[in-house]
Amino acid sequence: MNPFKSSPFIKSSIAIACCSILYATPVLADGKVQGRITDASHSVYFGGAKVTVKELSLKTVSSRDGTFSFNKLPAGNYTLVINYIGAERVEQAITVVDNKVFEKLFVIGEQQDAMDNIIVYGQSAGQAGAINRQKNANNLKSVVSADSIGQFPDQNAAESLQRLPGIFIARDQGEGRFVGIRGIDPNLNNVTVNGLNVPSPEAGVRSVAMDVIPSELIQSLEVSKTVTPDMDASAIGGSIEVKSLSAFDKAKQSYSFTAHGSYNELESKASPKLSGSYTNIYELDGGVDLGIATAVSWFKRDFGSRNIETDGGWSEFKVEDAATGNDLTIMGAEEIEQRHYQITRERFGAALNVDLHTSATDKYYLRTLYSDFSDDEYRQRNEYKFSDGKLLQSSDTTGSFTGAEMDRDTKDRYEEQSILSMVVGGENQLNNWFVEYNVGYSKSQEKEPNRLDVTFAAENIDMGYTARTDTPMLTQSANAHDLALFEMDKVEVINNTSDDEELSFKLDFTRDFVWKNNNGEFKFGFKQQRREKRNDVNVAIYDGDFLNAMGNDFATLAPDYDLGKFGPGLSRHAIAQFVSTNKATFDLNSNESRVESDGESYISNEDITAAYAMISMDIDKLHIVAGVRYEATDFDTQGNQVELITDEINDTESVTTTPWQVSKDYDYFLPSLNLRYNINDKLVTRFAYTNTIARPTFSDSAAYQLIESETTEDDGVIETQRKAQVGNPDLNPYESMNLDASIEYYPGTIGVLSAGVFYKDIDNFIVQQEVQGNVGWDGFDEVVQMVNGGKASLTGVELNWNKTFKSGFLLGANGTFINADDKLPNQADTVANVLIGFENNTISTRLSASYKSKSFQFDDADMAVYEDSHMQLDLSSKYYFSDNINVYFNATNLTDEPLYLYHSDKRYNYQYESYGRTFELGFTFSSL
Repeated sequence: MNPFKSSPFIKSSIAIACCSILYATPVLADGKVQGRITDASHSVYFGGAKVTVKELSLKTVSSRDGTFSFNKLPAGNYTLVINYIGAERVEQAITVVDNKVFEKLFVIGEQQDAMDNIIVYGQSAGQAGAINRQKNANNLKSVVSADSIGQFPDQNAAESLQRLPGIFIARDQGEGRFVGIRGIDPNLNNVTVNGLNVPSPEAGVRSVAMDVIPSELIQSLEVSKTVTPDMDASAIGGSIEVKSLSAFDKAKQSYSFTAHGSYNELESKASPKLSGSYTNIYELDGGVDLGIATAVSWFKRDFGSRNIETDGGWSEFKVEDAATGNDLTIMGAEEIEQRHYQITRERFGAALNVDLHTSATDKYYLRTLYSDFSDDEYRQRNEYKFSDGKLLQSSDTTGSFTGAEMDRDTKDRYEEQSILSMVVGGENQLNNWFVEYNVGYSKSQEKEPNRLDVTFAAENIDMGYTARTDTPMLTQSANAHDLALFEMDKVEVINNTSDDEELSFKLDFTRDFVWKNNNGEFKFGFKQQRREKRNDVNVAIYDGDFLNAMGNDFATLAPDYDLGKFGPGLSRHAIAQFVSTNKATFDLNSNESRVESDGESYISNEDITAAYAMISMDIDKLHIVAGVRYEATDFDTQGNQVELITDEINDTESVTTTPWQVSKDYDYFLPSLNLRYNINDKLVTRFAYTNTIARPTFSDSAAYQLIESETTEDDGVIETQRKAQVGNPDLNPYESMNLDASIEYYPGTIGVLSAGVFYKDIDNFIVQQEVQGNVGWDGFDEVVQMVNGGKASLTGVELNWNKTFKSGFLLGANGTFINADDKLPNQADTVANVLIGFENNTISTRLSASYKSKSFQFDDADMAVYEDSHMQLDLSSKYYFSDNINVYFNATNLTDEPLYLYHSDKRYNYQYESYGRTFELGFTFSSL
């Protein structure tokens, strides 16, 4: 039986089994224990601690605010045991009375010497909390705390995650943006903020650009590599949970303020950054506690990059032989580009969280997060078009051409991305049931207003290239740098908006039970999500009557470019002013503008209804989480079929636009099993069998068709060629069956040594294919479409070790090693991190290296494009003047590691981009 396909018989059986558990098993008695775990000074609360009622073998884990509870206990005397890595084991005698609540504040760490009590006073406190939560989790999980984030020069949530085992990041302009898990593309993972799914601001994708979330707004980051039934199933690689700060994370009022300046070596520019946070708990009448937490972060960074890339890679193309005039087919670079970027990146983030605790069992909350991210980018580009010239000589790595064409163009773009997340909810103990619920709203948006792309073209230029590792060497005649020969050839004014909006509702019920003297928990729930993805493209293409404007009318100083001869620059301000003043006189190419605008605009709606049931049970040292999840999806997409019809015989050109709407429904039944076996207090083993899915990206599944029909006559023969690029609303989601097994050793001090293996069998893999000749595409010469392309699988090993020594030294290393059957996008065989550091009450320093081996990206011209291996070295250091004030110095990308993509062989450049080093100096003032 296929576990992914829902079965009425199976669903009925599960419902009967659940009812049997509810009504045929005894509940516990009426006593109650409520506690909170703190330190000797009552200034810190500890989440992730394992708490056990020894005589009853009842176990729980303290929440992020240090609280825990046991409900329905029989009257009697018991021993409460608290285990927390980094502190001595605590045992406390308690007495439970029927219909009474035993309530107490439990202290850990008070038996330790103050100098050794790094749980409370040292910078390792956050790491200790993360390790405890990881150890006691129901599933395989990695955690990063706010304190750990602050120990590295990470600018955003993506970069904070890269140091965890099995995690890699995809970078944009040298800064981490998207997060991948265990070799799986970021589009196939799930991201939530405070339990709420985060829609993506970028057009067409599902992957969330996590560089829009400043690291200062984060309380913790959790990566679940296996899922439980109460989690969303859209997590083939895993699920990332971003938790923002809460007032109840602290024992009293807290505040912090940070200011720093950064310096980018490549651009020789300095940039400011400010952030602050405040939390407090207010005691109201009737024992009600109101917690307020807020944080703000602002960062403005001036930087840039230097780039050289081969458009279309290295492939076969036709060119005229300069000596004979015959057409030849050669292998080489059809076009090579030099690019120079100047960027101002600004990030603003704010969080406001409100918690209302009316009793120990009745809690309500409001979580909000807003982030605004903008790039103000000016790119200058030289395009060497070898295919437009005549061939002088060539080999597999060189080419020399005469009479070729060259473009010099600019991109003047301001792009703004924003994320708004709001969730209101609560939890209540209602007799035998623990109820949790929330309503969430989130919206992501990307705006690209008044983008201006301008092209200048020149002819009869002699040029050549020589392929070599990383960067091709370009040669050109002197006229290649004479702007007086470059005529304004094309102007594009672009206004794009992408909106991704989601409304959700979630309701969960939990009930404790006893089965054959084994303590268990039954949980079931429902979730409804309504999502709309809108891509609105508005392009105006002008291709004539530019008032004889030439490149030298806009000349400026040559940009600083170290990858070859670039030539004089083009003034951003002068070009923008000229277009603004004269645009009304330009010739608008209405057909091309309509094709671009109508063809790339669409609206997709996705409604997901989910239900689940699960059982958690402790049988001696074995903890079991087993259950099923059902997800039904209603998908609807509206776009256009756009056809550009060119008739060269009658010299006509026209465009037809036909609305196109498609609906698709599908559902999945997803069983899972997570096992944790505690061999002893220090040694934990895990096994998981899970089934997950990943829905197609919105651009792949959108209802759009871009068709080109061209009619020509040659020697009296009339021929019509038709080509198309089309979306595929009938795509099925990826389906993955996952197996995980691991062993973890926790030595009792702050640290962990672990090893794990995992296997993923992925069906319905989505690939790009030519589908001409298929049903509906008869008579087409070429049709490109994303289709479900069979299966792919991967097997991996994950190793992790980190330890904080009493001397203050820190050591850490992790590596993930993957063997994949097929070319999985963004899949690297090896991902690794190494950390060495030292810290005490005065100094904290860390040197860290992040490594990712080469990874397949996509196919181009029937050859694979790979991203080369990448290793980045970062340094962070802090000096504490007191418990309240520290100064810090960070250095990022110490070895000036570039981004390099190549076409099949490292000699054949696809993209090379360098960013330079960045240095930061700042200070933080905070409460204890």
